[in-house]
Amino acid sequence: MRLERRRHVLSWVAGSIGAATLHAYGAQPQWPIRPVSLICPWGAGGGTDATARVLAAILEKNLGQPFNVMNRTGGSGVVGHSAIAHAPADGYTLGMITVEITMLHHQGLSPLKPTSYRPLALLNLDPPGIQVNANAPYKSVKALADAIKSSPAGQFKASGTGYGGIWHLALIGWLRAMGLPANHVTWVPSNGAAPAMQDLAAGGVDLVTCSVPEARAMIDAGKARSLAVMATQRNPIFKDVPTLKESLDIDYSLGAWRGIAAPKRLPDGIADRLAVALKQAFDSTVFQDFMRARGFGMRWADAAEFASFMAEGDKFMAAAISAAGLAKKG
Repeated sequence: MRLERRRHVLSWVAGSIGAATLHAYGAQPQWPIRPVSLICPWGAGGGTDATARVLAAILEKNLGQPFNVMNRTGGSGVVGHSAIAHAPADGYTLGMITVEITMLHHQGLSPLKPTSYRPLALLNLDPPGIQVNANAPYKSVKALADAIKSSPAGQFKASGTGYGGIWHLALIGWLRAMGLPANHVTWVPSNGAAPAMQDLAAGGVDLVTCSVPEARAMIDAGKARSLAVMATQRNPIFKDVPTLKESLDIDYSLGAWRGIAAPKRLPDGIADRLAVALKQAFDSTVFQDFMRARGFGMRWADAAEFASFMAEGDKFMAAAISAAGLAKKG
């Protein structure tokens, strides 16, 4: 009887220690046991949405549970990024955060910043291109630049993302590099590159600054042309698109990125499993082929490297936004 009781006590102690250990490390060995939501802060059809969907399909196959992409758009990315940050930290809501998270708080649009999340992995880095309607008279970026310079302020309209977003900053940087004020071209806000390119094809705007891969569908459909890319070198997938340096002798480059993050208090055990799953997904033939086919730049960084990458980007954006006159006053 005493021996049986001792066994019972030891069993209870072992179970308690195991439970305490799992609790301390936040481990949930069976995660995921139900569907996972992957929030995308930008509209369906854009580059971020497409990347999120192919990643979700790979994770679903490898982890055995549905990974459902949820588009939460609006507020220049604030709505979706806020939904990621404020979701329960249980591993069942993740998000594809973008470069805008290094910008929003400098602009006074949201208190969210890179440190509002638990970073998991950086997957992608892309420079912006300058796109025009296929029927536009500008056969080169120099022709477009000359037309913009000679036009009254506000006559030309551009789009690509929300007001003060990365592609808006790209336009402002280009204008300033040409000696023009930041507001010389009117910015028309959009919920990402896809609707902006649709507006371009419909004649609603004169140019779109977004990555060339995001513009590819409209380019391939014969509805748009890319005149230049704001990068140090050409994209091998779009080798006919020159750099600003080649075309205008302007040394200006910028990049948008995409990565996976979770609510800040995500348990270590789940974060560790996600780290392995995300690296496997990134290295997979499916993901690599997708990124190459789209012309997206691949850039891997683990959680620690991603955190450092965002910290550096945050400093750069603080200076860039201030120079553009878009920084929060006071």
